[in-house]
Amino acid sequence: MFIIDELGAGKAVLGIVEGMGESVGYGTRTISGTISDKIGKRKSLILLGYGLSTLAKPFFAISTSVAHIVGIRVTDRIGKGIRTSPRDALLSDSIEPTNIGKAFGLHRTMDQAGAIIGPLIAFGLLYYFEVRDIFWFSLIPGGIALFILARHVSERKITPKNQSVFSNFRDVLHGKFLLYLIIIMVFSIGAFNFSFVLVESSELGLEKNFVPLVYVVINVAHTLIGMPSGILSDKIGAEKVLLISMGLFLITSSIGYFETEFVLVGFAMAAIFGLYHGMTITAQRTVVSRYVSEQLRGTAFGVYYLFVGASFLVANITFGFLWDVFDSQAAFGYSITTSIIGMVLLLIFIYKNKQKTSDV
Repeated sequence: MFIIDELGAGKAVLGIVEGMGESVGYGTRTISGTISDKIGKRKSLILLGYGLSTLAKPFFAISTSVAHIVGIRVTDRIGKGIRTSPRDALLSDSIEPTNIGKAFGLHRTMDQAGAIIGPLIAFGLLYYFEVRDIFWFSLIPGGIALFILARHVSERKITPKNQSVFSNFRDVLHGKFLLYLIIIMVFSIGAFNFSFVLVESSELGLEKNFVPLVYVVINVAHTLIGMPSGILSDKIGAEKVLLISMGLFLITSSIGYFETEFVLVGFAMAAIFGLYHGMTITAQRTVVSRYVSEQLRGTAFGVYYLFVGASFLVANITFGFLWDVFDSQAAFGYSITTSIIGMVLLLIFIYKNKQKTSDV
């Protein structure tokens, strides 16, 4: 909304900014994940990533052009990219295999709890400060997080994977894991960013000051589903939970496709999108951690994020372009198509795996 309302950019520009930021961040995750396997350490990279993001966000307050926004957004995403794969690997390293789903579910819940509090505070601050001034406050929670991470988080010692980067990639890119990545990529090329949910809510007639509440709804739903989806992943399999989440995204896209003047539809759309996103992130990471060995988890998460990041670039640019050039129905229709194809492929994948298990 800041890009559209403050800088006057269109939906296509929003898609480019979000797509570039996410893709650069996801590409960085590939590098940091491989490095963490090679050196056998995760925490130092996690600290570096959180520190970079904390320093980048306040610069939104003094930005005056789309180029500035792109630079800040990309820097923030690089920071997130540096920390994410090592962080996910550290979580996987620290938990028994039967409880990995719960671990990622708990992480989602705690992470999104902060994302709920943040917009609520921003909503209150809008009555006392200008939109730009609010970005300076992001230094406070970022600094606290860095302190806690540095002083109170320890990591399990793992044996470094002393081989070339290409050897690491070769060791993870085969079999079920490769097929899984292809399915995720097909689905993700239509998975638009939450920013478009906010835009759709605004275009349904919701006043600008209430749009942050739509983001709160997304994060509340995301938070509530995190732990249950993790527990369910451990019980019935993360692939099946992922299939459910794809179905929720299909519903979200369908709501956007069938245009309505009812403002509350925007909140319903946000709630379902939040459930989809929370389940997807939890289930996808659980699958990754179970398909590779401990020594290659950083690389596996990095490659996974590379596939997803490339897909998100296509998704957000295509979605924004279709909305700008045609209309919202064209954009949401595209996402409906890719989600259906992704669900069919995942169903086949689950069936084949079950069949092979039965044969054994």
